Amino acid sequence: MVPVAVYFGLFFVVPFALIVCFSFWVDSNYTVVHHWTIENYRYFASQSVYVHTMWSTLWVALASTAITLGLAFPFSYWLARYVPRGLQKLLLVLVIVPFWTSYLLRVYSWLNILGDNGLINTTLQKLGLIDQPLSLLYHRWTVVVVLVYLYFPFAALTLYSSIDRFDWDQLLAAMDLGASPVTALRRILIPQIRPGITAAVIFVLIPILGEYLAPQIVGGTDGIMIGNQIDEFQKYALYARAASLSLLVAAFIVLLLILFRRSLGTREAYGA
Repeated sequence: MVPVAVYFGLFFVVPFALIVCFSFWVDSNYTVVHHWTIENYRYFASQSVYVHTMWSTLWVALASTAITLGLAFPFSYWLARYVPRGLQKLLLVLVIVPFWTSYLLRVYSWLNILGDNGLINTTLQKLGLIDQPLSLLYHRWTVVVVLVYLYFPFAALTLYSSIDRFDWDQLLAAMDLGASPVTALRRILIPQIRPGITAAVIFVLIPILGEYLAPQIVGGTDGIMIGNQIDEFQKYALYARAASLSLLVAAFIVLLLILFRRSLGTREAYGA
């Protein structure tokens, strides 16, 4: 355990402790003064722009997570139940193919899809459906669309691994006893794959809360998230404020993990 403890201490405990210290210090003339205060937290609480950005970030994260799971669940269900085993592997490879390219390249590709001269506008104009290009970029919903695209593989692979282990005879038995297909899914399948659903939510929701590149590239000023605010503080050497804002996000993530903890329990997942 000693190598693990040393590694964990050097690369997590020490950096996190420094962030905590910085959050209680003060920025002054591009330097950090070691004066202990809670002024940074008072500043964020008193500025409506940061409160609004925090709520907007939460809204985008929740909407993106809900849509991602809404698309990933039927895909994973169809893949695990109806696709032959040999073909499943091929489709799973196609799901993770985007990971073989750069994150920035995947985000910038949406500029060529949603831009004024992008694929969608060009196609609609050639079909004569529109005269002027539609404004598809630099909106909050644009950020949601791109984030769903980026994190769909995380949700699909996680849900597939849970659904693939499910005993389908239980579903058939429930329907033989009079349950409708929807009721059987809700009463039999969902409770047994709840840990997988919770894990998918964690894998999607938590990274999205810290996103800043995708909102900056496709969202513009309308799609700013809390990660963009932290990045701006870093650019202007306001490290104390960046640290305090980062800790607020980290505290919210820890709260989410505590709330999700019970859902990861085996007893609850099987309705015991």
